[in-house]
Amino acid sequence: MNKNIILVEHLSMKFNLANERTESLKEYLVKFLKGKLNYSEFWALKDVSFKIKSGETVGILGANGSGKSTLLKCICGIYPPSGGKITVDGSIAPLIELGAGFDPDLTARENIFLNGAVMGFSKNFMKEKYDEIVDFSELKQFMDIPIKNFSSGMHARLGFSAATIVQPDILIVDEILGVGDAAFQEKCHKRMETLRSNGTTMLFVSHSLPQVRELCSKAIWLKRGIKIMDGESKEVCDAYEEWSKHHSAFE
Repeated sequence: MNKNIILVEHLSMKFNLANERTESLKEYLVKFLKGKLNYSEFWALKDVSFKIKSGETVGILGANGSGKSTLLKCICGIYPPSGGKITVDGSIAPLIELGAGFDPDLTARENIFLNGAVMGFSKNFMKEKYDEIVDFSELKQFMDIPIKNFSSGMHARLGFSAATIVQPDILIVDEILGVGDAAFQEKCHKRMETLRSNGTTMLFVSHSLPQVRELCSKAIWLKRGIKIMDGESKEVCDAYEEWSKHHSAFE
């Protein structure tokens, strides 16, 4: 029986939102140090629990503002939870935001090696994989251009190509495959299918119910930070689709 590779227990995530506008960082710090900064609490996630077994592909559903991206960032360790516990048993390849981890002033070539170093790979390993990354991204003619000049689609190509160069235990994707041309999206889907067939666990956010039904064995539905449903993808997708027909995103 497959083991639990991600275990989320009573996860909550709170943000403090400033109630007043500050004109500069200096003004913000002065008010903060004097205790005069007014803010309100916003709970992006509230007591969320679920488990994902090794090899499963799980879709995260919910309207904008439901906590989907926050959940992924907590699992990746970007946000420390305000409450609860997350246990991850394996290596993670995160594709959370376009260009996350890239230095905009460096060239695409330099960022490939920077990204490799952040993921713990040696320079020699990245040299061996460099041509494979470039070929998959189809960005060979742009390798010596600073990526601040890249389009969002080019960021997606480079980020996906670099993150999936090895077989990670867990691949986490936040709608990144919705960017770029149809041909490249198809390449990404094929690579994801290869990773999945070789045992990689996948967790991704998508607003496409057909995509979740096709790719996922399970789905999790969030609404305003609360887990509404967790189960077989078809069952969860059907319930979410039916709810969406009769409610607005902010209900």
